Amino acid sequence: MATMNMSLPDQLKRFVDEEVREGGYASTSDYMRDLIRQRQRAKAEELLRRLIAEGLASGPAEPVTKQTFEQMRKELREHAAREAD
Repeated sequence: MATMNMSLPDQLKRFVDEEVREGGYASTSDYMRDLIRQRQRAKAEELLRRLIAEGLASGPAEPVTKQTFEQMRKELREHAAREAD
């Protein structure tokens, strides 16, 4: 596990210490890891919302058939062949 040091003004240090006590965290490091995980989840949720919105804005859905996948495979093979040249 990597180590990271940080400096905080006294007011923020007191706030973090209070959060650790009130939140039942084992340590300041535990609290910071939780904050980072919360931010990671928030960013993932934000991306998911954006992708859903893009999907909804892209128009009506089209049925996916065996031919759809065959066409996708064909296009992928063509793309790979162009990249190999």
